[in-house]
Amino acid sequence: MSEPLESNHLINSTSPYLLQHAHNPVEWYPWGEEALNKAKEEDKVILVSIGYSSCHWCHVMERESFENDSIAAIMNQHFVNIKVDREERPDIDQIYMDAVQTMGINGGWPLNVFLTPDQKPFYGGTYFPPERWARLLESIARSFEEKREDIEKAADGFVNSLNRSDVDRLRLEFDVSPFDVDTLEQAIEKLSSKFDKENGGFNRAPKFPLPSDWLFLLEYAMITGDSDALEHVHFTLDKMAMGGIYDQLGGGFARYSVDGRWFAPHFEKMLYDNGQLLTLYSRAFKSSGNESFKEVVYQTVEWLKNEMLNAEGGFYSALDADSEGEEGKFYVWKAEQLRELTGEDFEWYGDFYNVKSGGNWENGNNILHKSQSASSFAGNRNIDPAEFDKKLKEWNRTLLNIRNNRIRPGLDDKVLTGWNAMVITGLVEAYKAFGDESFLDLATRNGDFIRQNQLKDGQLLRTYKDGQSRINAYLEDYAFTIRAFISLYEATFDEEWLREAGKLTEAVISNFYDDSEKLFFYTSEHSEKLIARKKELFDNVIPSSNSQMAINLHLLGLILDKKEYTQLSEDMLRQVTQLVKQEPSYMSHWASLYLMKSNPTAEIVIVGPEYKEFASDISYRYIPNSIVMATEVESSLPLFEGRSARKGETTVYVCYNKACKLPVTTVADAIKQLE
Repeated sequence: MSEPLESNHLINSTSPYLLQHAHNPVEWYPWGEEALNKAKEEDKVILVSIGYSSCHWCHVMERESFENDSIAAIMNQHFVNIKVDREERPDIDQIYMDAVQTMGINGGWPLNVFLTPDQKPFYGGTYFPPERWARLLESIARSFEEKREDIEKAADGFVNSLNRSDVDRLRLEFDVSPFDVDTLEQAIEKLSSKFDKENGGFNRAPKFPLPSDWLFLLEYAMITGDSDALEHVHFTLDKMAMGGIYDQLGGGFARYSVDGRWFAPHFEKMLYDNGQLLTLYSRAFKSSGNESFKEVVYQTVEWLKNEMLNAEGGFYSALDADSEGEEGKFYVWKAEQLRELTGEDFEWYGDFYNVKSGGNWENGNNILHKSQSASSFAGNRNIDPAEFDKKLKEWNRTLLNIRNNRIRPGLDDKVLTGWNAMVITGLVEAYKAFGDESFLDLATRNGDFIRQNQLKDGQLLRTYKDGQSRINAYLEDYAFTIRAFISLYEATFDEEWLREAGKLTEAVISNFYDDSEKLFFYTSEHSEKLIARKKELFDNVIPSSNSQMAINLHLLGLILDKKEYTQLSEDMLRQVTQLVKQEPSYMSHWASLYLMKSNPTAEIVIVGPEYKEFASDISYRYIPNSIVMATEVESSLPLFEGRSARKGETTVYVCYNKACKLPVTTVADAIKQLE
């Protein structure tokens, strides 16, 4: 049995996930030359174990296996053990997740993959119970010694598969047909056939928020007048906001619900979900006027400020699902606790949040969730809605203060550039919808944080923690940061944000572009060379970096009058158009771009002394597929050429494909032209 290590090679990491394992008896290394060279020199199998700080089963496997001295002894004797934070190194995670799935094994985290000394994968899996893990370790070590040739042959096969591009593997053909919104009807039918008419979302469990799916459907409905799609989007967002997946007291959404009713969350809260959901709920408010959507936005921003913001203006990555070793303990309540706290109001308060005396969840605990809106509940009980709302908020504040004194879930306090950029875009959308300057201030501060800390010599860095910026950024970081900077321009009309977006776009084209497939690699040519260089095509909970980059090029092509950007965006979309039509649930962000290409984007140009007021008045409304540009007197941007305030009055020019309608001097007239 090995002697327990006081600390292993992870002790100097900045990743909270790696630091969680720094005192395991396993001799963990971070990914890097030291560990990789050791594997070659000692001719040992590399074990790469990949996870993230708020991953519940990662913690379970650590407690059961990686803190077990006898299992650690096997790992230390036969393997070079490498821990990877998938949020810091998504490039490594992508490659080995693909490898495991190629092996016919379902992916997930923790992801445990066995590699030859030259980093080629030959076996892997996710969570293993301790007895099975120990047997597997011994079996792998024995096989590597006795069947080395077979293992090397299998590993070469997996590497060949990993290096085959998705364009080739999926036999994608460049689609030259015109972009036409009617061709999306088949895609819409596929999506709508999966609608859960009872609970919202899609017919599946577990249920993930999937913001890009609902943003696409919302945009489609607003452009085409599809009332069924619009109704289901609004219905879904209502159901999500009433469910346990939404933190009814503190704001913010959990990563997913384990059931099909949005009821029981996997309690971790991720920054990327909540940034995108700010965008979704803000736009949904503009399309519906639903006050509960506004409440979700305000409450979620408050949660971001209170729990996720560092002193420099950056947002932390995640909150753990567990506290005190128990999932959800921080968030749940016993009925007796609530009865004691709320007194005679418990009768209605408990009913409103579906509290049961024996608990509505595990171990007698209650997850607060709603079955109806506050106004409906008050009406059914003949309570004055204003009085009910006031008392409800008072009790929620009281309970939140009490909850805040509990032992908190673990905080992943690293800052990730791309995830922060999603929050910037969400905050700007909230500012546009509600006109609250505090949202724009928060977004601008975060944008300044990225410029000051994560932008070095024209290149982005991915992570920030304890004053250190590290790791070359990936396409995801560039794509979402460019989008965030475009958003900041559209809210502040400070052209410096556009200049920064343009510089980053040129860096992406120079360092990530694959001219042969007209798509972008996930890693820069300056990044560490791994056994494969991947492209990210499919939209998931986070939209793919290629789809976001294609949208950026479309927008900047219009704003900066760069035809080469517009053409590149079009070429990217044509490369995947077949998939957009056939698999919309995996291509929803691409589908949003298809909508933009199918209908001319409205170019709204405002010049004059009241340019900010006019822009705000226009931005309060839901105007799909539009960009807004504004200035008081003059601008170097191409779309302002030859356009000025008429007789000193603020003037609006509504243009499509750079052909403008007659200039108007009221927002009302501009809206008529847009309609």
